[in-house]
Amino acid sequence: MAADLEDRLKALMLRGQSGDAAAWRELLALLSVRLRMFFARRLDGGADVEDLVQETLLAVHRRRMTYDPAQPFTAWAHAIAKYKLIDHWRRNRTRKHEPLDDLADFLAAPETEAPETRGDLDRVLAHLPDRQQKLVRDVKLQGLSLAEAGARAGISEGAAKVALHRALKALTEFALKGRDDKERG
Repeated sequence: MAADLEDRLKALMLRGQSGDAAAWRELLALLSVRLRMFFARRLDGGADVEDLVQETLLAVHRRRMTYDPAQPFTAWAHAIAKYKLIDHWRRNRTRKHEPLDDLADFLAAPETEAPETRGDLDRVLAHLPDRQQKLVRDVKLQGLSLAEAGARAGISEGAAKVALHRALKALTEFALKGRDDKERG
């Protein structure tokens, strides 16, 4: 699986270096999912995760011409992510130990959900307006940035942020109401 992923990412990188915009977008989308998992495991979630994902994707974009096709792509991308994480810790005066040999963790496939979980999720999201459902799916499930999800929805990044916040608040209230109903019944 890891070798297949390496081959796929490397092929997309090489096509992206050659000017294939669709391959470049696909590479960044696949990479963003892995980066989000990589940073979330080390930062306990929060806004810093998304900031680091965006910083790393930008660094990959800016340094794409320095990538040597004779080398593994994931090791190159992992090194950039690692440096961004270390820079983040320095800025925040955080002292942490990060092992150097966790490339397999970086390559880990996103955790898949059980089919029954998908059905439950669909039922819960059905309580939201269509635009909010789409934003939750795009940002929280597909790993798109707010700017990307907003563009898909035809709204600004700021409007997407507000709509997503409202959607998550509504979902929280719905979940709490369901829990309260169970406790009473």
